[in-house]
Amino acid sequence: MSVERAVTASETAIAHRPGRWIDNWNPEDRDQWESGGRDIARRNLRWSIACEFLGFVVWQLWSIAVIYLPAAGFTLSSAEIFWLISMPSLIGATLRIPYTFMVPKFGGRNWTIISALLLLIPAIGLAVCVSNPDTPFGVLLGVAALAGFGGGNFASSMANITFFYPAREKGWALGLNAAGGNLGAAVAQLVVPLVIAAGAAATLNLPLAGWIWVPLILVAAFGAWKYMDNISSAKSDLAGSVAALREPHLWIMAFLYIGTFGSFIGFSGVFPKLILDSFPAFSTFAIGPAALSLAFLGPLVGSLARPYGGRLADRWGGARITVCAFAVMALAALTVVWTLPASNFWLFLALFLVLFAAAGAGNGATYRMIPIIFALRGRIDDGMSTGRKAAAALGLISAIGAYGGFVIPQVLNASKGATGSYDAAFYGFVTAYALMLGVTWFFYLRRSTSSRVGSV
Repeated sequence: MSVERAVTASETAIAHRPGRWIDNWNPEDRDQWESGGRDIARRNLRWSIACEFLGFVVWQLWSIAVIYLPAAGFTLSSAEIFWLISMPSLIGATLRIPYTFMVPKFGGRNWTIISALLLLIPAIGLAVCVSNPDTPFGVLLGVAALAGFGGGNFASSMANITFFYPAREKGWALGLNAAGGNLGAAVAQLVVPLVIAAGAAATLNLPLAGWIWVPLILVAAFGAWKYMDNISSAKSDLAGSVAALREPHLWIMAFLYIGTFGSFIGFSGVFPKLILDSFPAFSTFAIGPAALSLAFLGPLVGSLARPYGGRLADRWGGARITVCAFAVMALAALTVVWTLPASNFWLFLALFLVLFAAAGAGNGATYRMIPIIFALRGRIDDGMSTGRKAAAALGLISAIGAYGGFVIPQVLNASKGATGSYDAAFYGFVTAYALMLGVTWFFYLRRSTSSRVGSV
């Protein structure tokens, strides 16, 4: 008996190899988890959050920088500014798909180092480009596209942390990882306006919008190199992805996620310009030699609301919370249009904060729905592991949802170009949210639903 116990212990004990590789990792083994596994997972989570946070910062830099380009000597049309805002989201959403498979291929620690260092390219590129007003628009657009590296980080970061935590703690860990990253959008919009003026004795020094993040990126990459680990058991799951793509509910949830996360990232990017266009006197507030933009409040509120949306979904059901979120988003967007003629900035800001809060809560609720739906569908499906399909679906849906960050600025751009106002775009958003509300109800709340998923 003692020999059998010794063999079992040797087989399940964590083994470390050079390059910070870990063998025999099994967070579902409570003995292994309590005897050191939890500490390893938490250490990796902390540095994962740091790197993903900076990814969101870089992803959002152009949405802030474009507001100051005219003052820096650039001559750009409104359409060109919208392209600079939306291009990082287009590339970032697309990169999320291959980034999902990078962790099994290179190792979570190794890829976190690589993906963090890649952020140096768009950060330095922005600093160099905006320092010369003669930089062609094509070059600006190309460098803005490189900021998409920051958007891709979310997929690999979430995939990596998934391997570290047991199922009973995975939701909380992934929620912290996601919220920590989302906060990067708010921090960027808070810090950049303050720094580019204060750093140059009250004169505009736009290149600092990129340079200030370089040392932080290097610190995060060093932290990942020093403290994170690779898990040898982390394997790529192309079969799970292919199976998930054949699941109709993947596409339904991706559509809903465009409405929640897509709205969060889309409005985060465009909010500074909307404030500048609608209320130029309130676009910045002087604080000594620096300037403060209240645009950061939108992504801040949305980020903080995300975990509460997940918690409400645990109690009341993700579908119910998602329906409520779309209802609030539609009402807020409609009220924005109706009250704009009143020229009341504080009402405008309050309505957008409500919209951001609803999008954030809906974001958490829809993300919570995905594994439940696939678990229920797994009972009637083709035998593919429920966990494998759900994990693959989470990555694919997060990628598709991020395209909302491209769609929203482009819809606003089209509305402004065609009618001279944003009213048509907001009516379109209201219609989209109403449709998404109806889809959520039809598939996941109807008593007579034929989808055999039921209320989730």
